[in-house]
This record gives sequence, structure tokens and C-alpha cells, in this order.
Amino acid sequence: MDFITVSSAGPITTITLNRPEVMNCINPAMHHELQAAFDAFAADASQFVAVVTGAGERAFCAGSDLKARDLGAAYPASGYAGLIERFDLDKPVIAAVNGLALGGGFEVALACDIIIASETASFGLPEPLVGAVALGGGMHRLARQIGLKQAMGMILTSARVSAADGMRLGFVNEVVTPDDLEAATLRWCEAILKGSPMSIRASKQTVMRGLDEPSLAKAIANQTRYPAYAAWRESEDAREGPRAFAEKRAPQWKGR
Repeated sequence: MDFITVSSAGPITTITLNRPEVMNCINPAMHHELQAAFDAFAADASQFVAVVTGAGERAFCAGSDLKARDLGAAYPASGYAGLIERFDLDKPVIAAVNGLALGGGFEVALACDIIIASETASFGLPEPLVGAVALGGGMHRLARQIGLKQAMGMILTSARVSAADGMRLGFVNEVVTPDDLEAATLRWCEAILKGSPMSIRASKQTVMRGLDEPSLAKAIANQTRYPAYAAWRESEDAREGPRAFAEKRAPQWKGR
């Protein structure tokens, strides 16, 4: 990997955008490196949570590298950054936003399940200011996550909002000092890891697929048909949880 780094600590994978000299802007090669990193995370049975962050102190990701942009280059199979069209990833992904998250960088953060932001972070879709359109899922996700009027206000004015405003609007989960970002992100990971990985995956898939159902009634009626539900029902974890409770001990989750 030339433009990202990937590391693991126990069941946590950390994917770091590693071009701090250009605010971690994404060039064509990075898209494919990120595709490979998320593919590996998805396929690794020992990895349960992913964290995405940026190198340095200035930026999480300031979007696409316009100087390196190749209009003829195709995005990888899972779309921009190998993530924004990765609709089959049921493992949780956390964005640890350490600075600017603009354009495609904001779209990457919005594609994650949880956003933890430094007080120095800011977010926006400024594509119209350079004659572009935010087609990496940001417009659709923002409208779904904070509501139409608030999303249109940000999108049509190319507004940049602070981490505190992101939390007020509802797309940021927690705001911390820059020095506390790593510890806060680990705290969220550890809280997730207390639950069965199979239950977590079934929960994420049920929420996301349920949002695509035409009504609440259909979402409830169809939830037992989702693949992650079936995998959870037949899993070792589904048997381990009640057994550990009855034996008054901590469960030993296998993620299978």
C-alpha cells in the first residue's frame, strides 16, 4: 500500500488515509487500495470492527485529489474509496474524523456507521464551488441521515459545518478534543465488542435493509428473511449468550 496504511489490534482493523501532505486527498490508486483493504476486512473472520481515519492533524480527507484526477479512471467494484457502494458489509465501521472531511472525505465518513469527531473537524460538500457534483453518495446519505431541509441547506450552499454542528444535526455521534480522539474511538470499539459479532452484524443489516422496505410493517415482517438473521440464528454465538448468562460468566464470542 502506497497511500494508505492498514493495521490490526485484536479484532479491530484501522485503515488510515496516508497522504497528509495533501490533506489525505484521494487519488485514483487510493480508491483501489481502499477497495482491497475493505475486502480484506470483510473477509477476515478474526476482524469485527473497522476504524477509518486520516494521517496527520489537518484532515481526515479533503476529498478527491483534483490535480491527480483521471476522468477516464473507473472506481473499484464498491465505488468511491472502495466503500460508498459497499452495501453488503455487515461489520461495523467507525470514522475517526481528525480534521477536514470535505467532499469525498465527508462522503466516506457518512458511509461509516458511527462518526467520532475531533473538535477541530469540519464537514461539507463543496463540490459546486469547483463546478462538480457530490455523486459519491453524500447527497443521498446526508438527506437520509439529517432530513431533507437541513441537508439541502448544506448541499445547495456548499456550507462547511463544525463538529459541534454535525452533532447537533445528527450525523456526528461524539465530539472530543484532538488528544482524546483515539481513546474515544477505542471506547466505542470496545463497547461494540461487548456484544456478539453475529448479533451486531444481524442488527446492522436489519436496520439498513429495513430502511429500504416500503413501510415499518414490511420491515418488521421481513426482518427474519435477511441473511445475517439466518446466520445469527444458526451461530455458536446465539447458543453461547444464553449459556453464559445461565452460568453467570462472561460470554466468549466466536463471531461464528
